[in-house]
Amino acid sequence: MKNLIKMGIKAKSASSETVSEKIKNKILLNFLKLIRTNKKKILIENKKDVSRAIRQNLKENMIKRLELNEKKIKNIESSIKNIIKIKDPTNKILKKWLAPSGLNISQVTIPIGVIGIIYESRPNVTADVSCLCFKSGNTVILRGGSEAYNSNKILSKLFRKSLKSFKVNENFVQFINIKDRKVVKFILSKMNKYIDVLIPRGGKGLVKTVQKFSNIPIIGHLEGVCHTFIDKNANLKMAQEIVLNAKMRNTSICGATETLLIHEKVLRKYINPILSVLEKENCEIYADKKTRKFYKGKTFIANENDWSKEYLTSKISVKTVKNVSDAVRHINKYGTMHTDAIVTKDNNAAKYFLRNVKSSIAMHNSSTQFADGGEFGFGGEVGISTNKLPPRGPVGLNQLVTYKYEVRGKGQIRK
Repeated sequence: MKNLIKMGIKAKSASSETVSEKIKNKILLNFLKLIRTNKKKILIENKKDVSRAIRQNLKENMIKRLELNEKKIKNIESSIKNIIKIKDPTNKILKKWLAPSGLNISQVTIPIGVIGIIYESRPNVTADVSCLCFKSGNTVILRGGSEAYNSNKILSKLFRKSLKSFKVNENFVQFINIKDRKVVKFILSKMNKYIDVLIPRGGKGLVKTVQKFSNIPIIGHLEGVCHTFIDKNANLKMAQEIVLNAKMRNTSICGATETLLIHEKVLRKYINPILSVLEKENCEIYADKKTRKFYKGKTFIANENDWSKEYLTSKISVKTVKNVSDAVRHINKYGTMHTDAIVTKDNNAAKYFLRNVKSSIAMHNSSTQFADGGEFGFGGEVGISTNKLPPRGPVGLNQLVTYKYEVRGKGQIRK
């Protein structure tokens, strides 16, 4: 594992270098051009990964995340464009004030330093994270899953090529090309001198391993058990559209709704129109007794375990609740503080919901699938954080900085 220590030393060294916003943007623009000109090669490398994943019988949601196509590459390009547009988040004065001692104090943003990313399946993470970390002045060490090895390798290589063409240290972005699983445990236990923050992105198993063994601070979330609550004052057509999108637009993302809660006073009127749309899309419905009593379609009986399940596929659990406070209690008990939504015309109910759910993202009249840094206008994200300490929610450009205090005096000494 000597190579990993060398990478850590190189990353630490690169993190002390300052690159102007102008050069940063030129490098990102060049990276965008390299993706366009090498699109065929990227898709060929990705095909190798997908074929191998199919042979190894990887789960369907993993293969979905792994696969690149014209649309996904356009999304990567769009994300890079957005990151270029956003101002450099470093060296910003957040606050300044005059202390009673006469000292002038400024709170100023600075890069975190070296960021380690351990992730599975999604090759777009390689591009997004490299751009976000570089623009925010951080260096990054990428440890992608072996299932996306070829895709990750070519994308990281193109970014390093872009850095080199502007005579900027290539080690702002480094990709670990060792497939051995021991690499992850070595990073978690032996790299704390070199890596300042770790961000895990992947399944429950990966995140649990990182949380259990890491002696490096972590930004991230374990699961996305997201809820949509249909209040008694919800617009039915809006509720139908939101639930369908929140569950079925992309079932494999952490922002997909996994549990639908419905107010008991509209159960009889709303449950058939809402659930029949899901059933038409081949979504399996796991429902409580009250729901099953009124829904005419096919359902399975929900048990206690279903309320805390992250399905990541075409399955949803459905529960009847007495009111908005009952919905909040359910979410705070079974949810994972990721993303939860209320659909209602009642602003007081919405206000209560938004204030009282513990989620890092609380929504009113919108799909939980908007839980995304790009959709928040962050240019992209390195992941979603459900930590109680900041950053919370989508972690984009402006969340990849910390701060220091700059104190200016005129010879003051403390009495």
